[in-house]
Amino acid sequence: MNQKALFIGAAVALVVVFVGGAMMFNSSGANGTVPEATMGALDRAHAPSLGPADAPVVIVEFLDPACETCAIFYPAVKDMMAANPGKIRLVLRWAPFHDGSRDVVALLEAARKQDKFWPALETLLASQPVWAVNHTAQVSAAWRMLADLGLDQGQIEADMVAPDVSQIIAQDIADAGALNVTMTPEYFVNGKPMPSFGFEQLKQLVDDALIATSR
Repeated sequence: MNQKALFIGAAVALVVVFVGGAMMFNSSGANGTVPEATMGALDRAHAPSLGPADAPVVIVEFLDPACETCAIFYPAVKDMMAANPGKIRLVLRWAPFHDGSRDVVALLEAARKQDKFWPALETLLASQPVWAVNHTAQVSAAWRMLADLGLDQGQIEADMVAPDVSQIIAQDIADAGALNVTMTPEYFVNGKPMPSFGFEQLKQLVDDALIATSR
């Protein structure tokens, strides 16, 4: 699978998404920071993250692996991180709204137990059109996309239904509800939700946070 070609195709698809109005944004609050009472619902200890633990800017993303826009935004967010080394941490939370997505999330959490979370996630996002058809995730097809990662299939199958994996997914879904997350991707930057949906809005929020934390 040529991941670079798929990401280029995804970038083209992004234009279609916005022009066609296929994705709507639902803010979790006003333009200010998330209320203190729900701040703890943003960054849980179990959440996978990229970047330094002490990074001054923290992006929390609620993601559905079957969401087309999530797949499009992911490499762009990583580009922002690369352009600001050591200054941004990305925290991923689950919001499996598409049919079948919860099983794919369980697959990714099982891959995390074998230290293959990030390559598994990036492989699935890059190959999303193969296993997420008509807005429905097919976990068996997703599993086939991970064949080159050397995962222990028997262990994966056991871990997918493990109580701790179920608890992680349930907690993320509960936190998404507490934060009024109803569509994906949804981002919070240092506790602030985007005022409206769009990559430029996300970038502006990140740029503002970088400036504020550099003073």
